[in-house]
Amino acid sequence: MRLVMNEPVERMERPYAKRWWALLVLCLSLLIIVMANTALTVAAPDMTQDLGLTSSDLQWVIDGYTVPYAALMLLLGAIGDKYSRRGALVLGLVVFGAGSVAGSLVGSSTGVIAARAVMGVGAAMIMPATLSLLAATFPRAERAKAIVLWTATAGLAIAAGPLVAGALLENHGWASTFLINVPVAALAIAGALALVPPSKAARHGRIDYAGGLLSVVWTGALVYMIIQGPHFGWDAKAVGAAVVAGAGLIAFVAWELRHPRPVLDVRRFLDRGFAGSNLAVALFFLAVFGAFYYLTQHLQFVLGYDPFDTGVRMLPLAGAVFVGSALTGLLTPRLGMKVTVTAGMALGTLALALLTRVDAASGYGDFVAPLVILGVAIGLALSPCTDAIMGAFPESELGVGGAVNDTSLELGGSLGIALLGSVLASSYSSHLADAAHGTGLPAAALETAQDSVGAGYAVAQGVADKAAHATAPEQAAQLAEGARRMTEAVGSAFSDAVAHTSLVGAVILAVGTVLVAVLLPGRTARAAARTEDR
Repeated sequence: MRLVMNEPVERMERPYAKRWWALLVLCLSLLIIVMANTALTVAAPDMTQDLGLTSSDLQWVIDGYTVPYAALMLLLGAIGDKYSRRGALVLGLVVFGAGSVAGSLVGSSTGVIAARAVMGVGAAMIMPATLSLLAATFPRAERAKAIVLWTATAGLAIAAGPLVAGALLENHGWASTFLINVPVAALAIAGALALVPPSKAARHGRIDYAGGLLSVVWTGALVYMIIQGPHFGWDAKAVGAAVVAGAGLIAFVAWELRHPRPVLDVRRFLDRGFAGSNLAVALFFLAVFGAFYYLTQHLQFVLGYDPFDTGVRMLPLAGAVFVGSALTGLLTPRLGMKVTVTAGMALGTLALALLTRVDAASGYGDFVAPLVILGVAIGLALSPCTDAIMGAFPESELGVGGAVNDTSLELGGSLGIALLGSVLASSYSSHLADAAHGTGLPAAALETAQDSVGAGYAVAQGVADKAAHATAPEQAAQLAEGARRMTEAVGSAFSDAVAHTSLVGAVILAVGTVLVAVLLPGRTARAAARTEDR
């Protein structure tokens, strides 16, 4: 029995017999890189307390992963196409595992941010490799089913991250949320070598490194601007990043239009189906990651669930993703991707619209229906889009195709957290100023409480601690009443902010649904286009 699978998939006369086992390895690889972000939202409070992170530090701990991840995918996807897609996957898993080990050992914000950046580099190799290997290994007739399972895994990872992190934090510190990646990465490496056949482009000329580097510049600068501007203000850094992103994008498009073998043929975006599919992916993850960002905070801070219980209560989302994925596997061949994608985006809009009803009296039961609907929407919308994007690329550019899909996903997610997170923070601060009126809280303490919902409850707890240590009964009673009112004010302000932010997200996704419905061709137009291609 061979320990390493050495026969390239391109030389196989028949479909690879163990392709579904190979898909399991690819999905496992995808699982850990998505969970690396969602698990951190649960581990963040412990990490903040242990390392003394400021709000700026915490933001870059989260986004230090995102910048290299989004910026490097296109170039690394092209390199994987030319030299080895499986090699890119294995190397990415090694880098990701090494970054995870480093992240568990460091004791400063700078060290954690650097470790997360290394993990982001590894993820930039892994993510496009999973899709390119999937497309290369599966025959075209089965590819849509395989992509359904790939997409379902991404949806599962969104909900499973908090659950796994919560379970680890029950008895271990935040470093365990890094270390858990190591055995999973090791298992994926062994599985990749044993079960995933090697693959690379049969014909691939010299890599357009200039275009690849321009893509790194403009994408990295854009993600940096998305993070820096809304969270920290439009200072010289944010404005400078915006200028670099704009100039870099113009230079990238101009270079790619003139290059005989561009790293990405930007003319593809003139195709309505391709452009609509990328727009749908970006907008959907804008809504999903933005909603996930504030829902986990509401469950933990306002409703008082610990990390593990928070993860458990996100499971309806994961289960619903599989239901939606099963539905899209049945409906898309019959109705066409335009119908299923538009229906999925409409359901996503409905889920956010239901969250606009959240108020101070809302309990977990009020979140179940939106979570289920959002999960079904993910399953319905994303698989057909990913299949369409991958189908637009020839065999020699499957890694680039995976990178384009994943860059749209990551840009949408980053924009969702930044944009909806900024709306959430502004709305919470404004509502708290109104709700805390008459509590007698000093201006400096109110300003601290307005920074975040966690800071708000910390201020309320501080007032309660003063009441417990007050010697005069009358003063103790006044402070205790002030603490109670402040706690209510924080919960009410954040609930109102969730409702307001959900409204903004619903409007964005509703407009996006209309645009995608206009862009995506119907079944007749798509069939005609395929006939012309032949």
